[in-house]
Amino acid sequence: MLTLRVSCPAELTEDVVRVLGEDPSVSSLSLVRGACLHPAGDLVLADVAREAASDLVQALVTMGVHENGTVQLEPVTAWLSRDGFEAERRTPGSGADAVVWADVTQRAYEDSELNWTYASFMTLATMIATIAIVLDSQILVIGAMVLGPEFGAVAALGVALVRRRWTLLRLAARTLVAGFAGGIVVTTLFAVVVRSLGWVTLAEVAGRRPGTNFIYSPDKWSFVVAVIAGAAGVLSLTSARTGGLSGVFISVTTVPAAGNVALGLAFGAWAEVRGSTLQLVVNLSGMAIAGWLTLALQQRVWARMSARRARLMGRLRHRTP
Repeated sequence: MLTLRVSCPAELTEDVVRVLGEDPSVSSLSLVRGACLHPAGDLVLADVAREAASDLVQALVTMGVHENGTVQLEPVTAWLSRDGFEAERRTPGSGADAVVWADVTQRAYEDSELNWTYASFMTLATMIATIAIVLDSQILVIGAMVLGPEFGAVAALGVALVRRRWTLLRLAARTLVAGFAGGIVVTTLFAVVVRSLGWVTLAEVAGRRPGTNFIYSPDKWSFVVAVIAGAAGVLSLTSARTGGLSGVFISVTTVPAAGNVALGLAFGAWAEVRGSTLQLVVNLSGMAIAGWLTLALQQRVWARMSARRARLMGRLRHRTP
């Protein structure tokens, strides 16, 4: 269940109340006239089954509510309502599976912003990955994977393609390229300092590392795992279940590959650079393709659900005297 909060100009209030009041997925509806001071208008509150949220938001956007007002969705963690239960029961689909496209798109824009926090996390994660490779520590590799912030921007590529948001596509691509490039440059300088101090030698970098050799040795399974992890990650982002993201972070070798690229550049180990670069490209490509296909499938499925809701609403209106 979601709470839909609409601040709208007074001239749109009647239309907003009518659209929400006629929808069978709305279990409660409240109107507070004159509650909004800036911009001036009324406040409409509604409890909505998650399965119908995207359709209702789209209806409000079509009316132009967002141009001079605000449409806000808030999750309800716990609720007790007979009407709410009936609203969920008669709304096609499952709330856990429902995709709220407004929420997904907004999150994609936020995750694609190239800011100081994103760059810092990417750089720190890449540096930890470099230390993990030197120590041949799988634990540190996992830590670097979890710390890396890149998956949000990778998922945003799929959102941009499916929803045809070309500005988002450019932002996400820029963030990924700049984030990895900046992390590699700073980590390369870090590795040069470590080399000058004599803490690490070329033999250690180019030598046998059984615990982390997968980072620079991509194969068919690298792509397969990236595709599966990308699909799982997108499902976690779009559904009401977010527990799968941690598994995605520790399944793909993106940040560790970037760390090994930096290490190879600092020590002139070009075989390491080539292998790790290929690993990085394979993983990012696999996740981006999987995210796009998963979102496209979800959009198609929920388009059918929207058609079912439209038919249901039509029958209900026909029965109403």
